[in-house]
Amino acid sequence: MIIGVLKEQSPETRVSLVPEVVTALVKMNVTVWIEHDAGAASFYSDKSYSDVGAAIKDASAIRAEADLLLTIQPGNITEARQGAVLMGIFQPLFNAPLMTQWADKGYTVFSLDTIPRTTRAQAMDVLSSQANIAGYKAVLLAATQYCRYFPMFMTAAGSIPPAKVLILGAGVAGLQAIATAKRLGAVVEVFDTRPAVKEEVMSLGAKFVEVEGAADASKAGGYAVEQDADFQRRQKEKIHEHIRKSDIVITTAQIPGKKAPILITKAMIEDMRAGSVIIDIAAVTGGNTELTENDKTIMHNGVTIIGNSALAATAPADASKVYSKNVLNFLKLIIDKEGKLNLNFQDDLVKGTCIAHGGNIVNERVQSLTTANTLQ
Repeated sequence: MIIGVLKEQSPETRVSLVPEVVTALVKMNVTVWIEHDAGAASFYSDKSYSDVGAAIKDASAIRAEADLLLTIQPGNITEARQGAVLMGIFQPLFNAPLMTQWADKGYTVFSLDTIPRTTRAQAMDVLSSQANIAGYKAVLLAATQYCRYFPMFMTAAGSIPPAKVLILGAGVAGLQAIATAKRLGAVVEVFDTRPAVKEEVMSLGAKFVEVEGAADASKAGGYAVEQDADFQRRQKEKIHEHIRKSDIVITTAQIPGKKAPILITKAMIEDMRAGSVIIDIAAVTGGNTELTENDKTIMHNGVTIIGNSALAATAPADASKVYSKNVLNFLKLIIDKEGKLNLNFQDDLVKGTCIAHGGNIVNERVQSLTTANTLQ
């Protein structure tokens, strides 16, 4: 079997496989083709790939002959051979029409961002591995944009109080953001609708801000869930109470297949003091503030609002390393000892991650979206 790795389109800087993982695949009797300079933006040279047994090819040859194509973003898959397997982070609930097009072309599509978030799948969970980096980088970005210090300083010229950081969402990104902000010396408060994360938050030295009566999110795979109107009202009141005292706000709340919940209103932002910074990691699905624009920095009433959903790509070498380890662990489920493709749809992880197969959309949630679009 030939696995082909395509070079990502700018501004994406990550690569699907790093040389270390290519070594493992070659030992599994798999042929690996890497597009010229596919790893350059992640600081992996063509030579580093060829040294471990990969062949450097142009994109047209890879698309025409590879049995399985790896790409993080969907944009550079313009054509692949009939029956090819496509694998990446395709956000199928937001790209349902594209998934239908790929199904019509006979591609088998695996979107790794839909892998069931179970204990067994942890080693394949690309969302967690990338969110960990995003949470870390969000705090560093905030620190560089903030007009004051993060830690407390006591000097002969006077004392500087520590920055007050509010983190909305204590998932993987939020927890890493807590740890990073604490290391930098900030005072950290955390809001989350899931009471179960309270102990984790407090173990990292942050204060947990709680609103009682939240809908159960224990089966949402680590995501937020939609709340009723009364809870949303009380939630916004509580957030407003704390946000007016905060210098840095980092938001991470997303709901699979839906627009990110608006947690911060324009009025709340106007209550923050000038020089404050908001980093909105949920920008790709609309953002958690009323003013967020993805991949843009907005200044409103002296507050900087940064919508950045690609923070993991700002640490491309390590982001690519952990992503490609996720890919390798998933590939082990669908490659047999002879290095041939073996799609076992009795495996819940294989089934749960597959979006299209045999000319049809096989993921139920994507099916419902495509059906709804057809009816409209």
